Amino acid sequence: MALQRIDLEAQREYAYHGCLEEEAVIGSEYRIDVSVWADLSASALSDDLADTVDYVALRLIVSEEMAIRAKLLETVCARIIQRIFKDLPAVQRAEVKVCKLNPPIDGDVHAVCVSFFEENPKHTGKAL
Repeated sequence: MALQRIDLEAQREYAYHGCLEEEAVIGSEYRIDVSVWADLSASALSDDLADTVDYVALRLIVSEEMAIRAKLLETVCARIIQRIFKDLPAVQRAEVKVCKLNPPIDGDVHAVCVSFFEENPKHTGKAL
């Protein structure tokens, strides 16, 4: 079966992730990119939202998970992917990239990013 991809690019969120106490108080700007793979052939024929992966639902998942503080971006990425697989079972693969813009580190760094790519265990038989 062929898979098609839906991309949610450059979602911006203000959140409070990080290991420093100041980050919990001040917060930072984040950019999140999400790609999901699913069989979209039915929706291409039906032109019906019920037959596809709703990208509004993807955006809401990202917003809700970004609102839950974590020390590590790895934790945030993992939560977003697990939630996508839980809430949107048609998704067979997902990639999530979370970037902290202007991170509080020495030097001129535009962003620090963490990316996770996983396959839905419901489609592969693997445990998360």
